[in-house]
Amino acid sequence: MDLATMNYGFNIMKGLYMRHIGKLAAILLPSLVCSVSASAEPEQPVATLIQNATIFDGKHEALAQNMSVLIEGNSITKIAKSIPAPAGAAVIDAKGKVLMPGLTDVHWHVMFNSPSIPTLMNADMSYLTLLGAKSAEETLMRGFTTVRDVGGNPFGIKRAIDEGQYIGPRIYPSGPMISQTSGHSDNRPSNEPEHATYLENNYLLTVADGVPDVMVAARRNLRMGATQIKIAAGGGVSSNYDPLDVTEYTFEEMKAAVDVAKTWNTYVAIHANTDEAIQMAIKAGIRSVEHGFLMSEETLKMMAKNDVWFSMEPLLNDEDAIPFPPGSENERKWIQVTDGTDKVIKLAKKYKVKTAFGTDILFDAKLGQKHGKMLAKLKRWYTPYEILKMATYDNAQLIKLCGPRDPYKGKLGVVEEGALADLILVDGNPLQNIDLVSDPAKNFVVIMKDGVVYKNNS
Repeated sequence: MDLATMNYGFNIMKGLYMRHIGKLAAILLPSLVCSVSASAEPEQPVATLIQNATIFDGKHEALAQNMSVLIEGNSITKIAKSIPAPAGAAVIDAKGKVLMPGLTDVHWHVMFNSPSIPTLMNADMSYLTLLGAKSAEETLMRGFTTVRDVGGNPFGIKRAIDEGQYIGPRIYPSGPMISQTSGHSDNRPSNEPEHATYLENNYLLTVADGVPDVMVAARRNLRMGATQIKIAAGGGVSSNYDPLDVTEYTFEEMKAAVDVAKTWNTYVAIHANTDEAIQMAIKAGIRSVEHGFLMSEETLKMMAKNDVWFSMEPLLNDEDAIPFPPGSENERKWIQVTDGTDKVIKLAKKYKVKTAFGTDILFDAKLGQKHGKMLAKLKRWYTPYEILKMATYDNAQLIKLCGPRDPYKGKLGVVEEGALADLILVDGNPLQNIDLVSDPAKNFVVIMKDGVVYKNNS
C-alpha cells in the first residue's frame, strides 16, 4: 500500500471517529455537566480583601495584629495594616481571628485512604476513582490545601481539580510506588505465575526488577506527570511478602531510580523503616525517608549529614490505628513500627533532622475525618508553633524539592506577598491551642485555595 492510499484510509477513519464522538458528546455532555457542576469550584471575584486579621505567616512565631491581605488571581499581592478594597472585590472581615497558610500533608494517598483493603483489591478502577475524588474534596474542606501523593494513580483526579472540574487540594503525585517482586507493591498470589495484576495494569502499583526495568518504571511515572519518584526500599506493614527487616532492591537498582530522577531534576522518596535499607538508599542518593519508625541514632545522624528529609507520621497503636485483621501478621507489624514512633521522633529532634509532617491514612474513610487530629497529636513532641510551622512552611520545602517538575509555581506554606493564596481563617489561636485543628468544621471559618474561597462562615 502506498503512502497516499494509507493517508486516504486514515482520513476516512478519522472522519467516522469524529462523527461518532460528536454524537456521543451530544448524548453524554448534558449529564456530565450536571454531574460536575455540584463539585466544580465556586465563582471567583476579581479580588478578595481580608481585613482585621491576626496573621501567622507560617515561619515566625510572633503574630501580626490588625492586618489586611489582598488576594488577586491565585496570589497574595499585598499585606498591610490598611488596604483599600478594589472595585468588585469580595471583603472578608476576620474580626481578629488568626489567618494562617493552608495545611499540607506530605504523605497522603488520594486513591488509598478511603477504600478498605478488600474494596481496593476487588473494586473497579472507576469506582476507586470516584471514592478518591470524594476524598479529595473532603481533604480540602479539612483545610489541607496541598498534599504530596506518594503512591497510587491520582493523575485523573489531579487534572480534574486543576481544571476546576472538581474540588480538592493541590496534588504532587509520585505515581505508582515502585517495588521489587515480593516487595511492598507486590499483591499477587504467591503461587501464581508472574503477571501484572489489575492494580498494576491501572498504575496503582508497580513491580519492577533489575536495573533496566526499574529505570523504565521510574521514567513511566515521570511520563505520567510524577513530580517525584517513590520506591519501596524495605518491608511494609500492609503488604504480605516482606517482613520489616528485609532490604528491598540492591544498591544498583536503587541508584538507577535515583539517576533517572536526577535526569529529570527531581528526587526519590523511599518507603523504609530499618537502618540497613535506609542507609543503603541514602548512599544511593535518595532525598526523603518515609516512615523510618525503626531507625537508630546512627541512621538519623547520617540523614542529618546528607540533608535527607524525615517524612514522619505520628502513627500510634491507639484508637486511630489503621485497621488490620486482628491477630494477622499485618497487625503484628503495625504494632512493631508504631512502638518505635516515640523514640524516632525524639531522636530526629535531637539530631536536628529536617522533618516533615504526613499522615499515611489508609483503608478507612472514617480515619480521614481525623486528619486534623493526627496533626494535633504532634503536641506530644512539639510546641503548637513547631507543629504549625512543620505543616506549612517546613512541608513546603520538601514538596518543592521537585524543582522544575513543580506544576504549581509560587511559594507554598507562607502568608507573604507573592505567595500562592492558600489560607485558613481560624476561630481561635492555634498557636495557643493546637487542638483547634482537630475540628475544622467548627473552627476553620474560611478555607481558600489558589485564591478561591471554598468555605466562608466568617
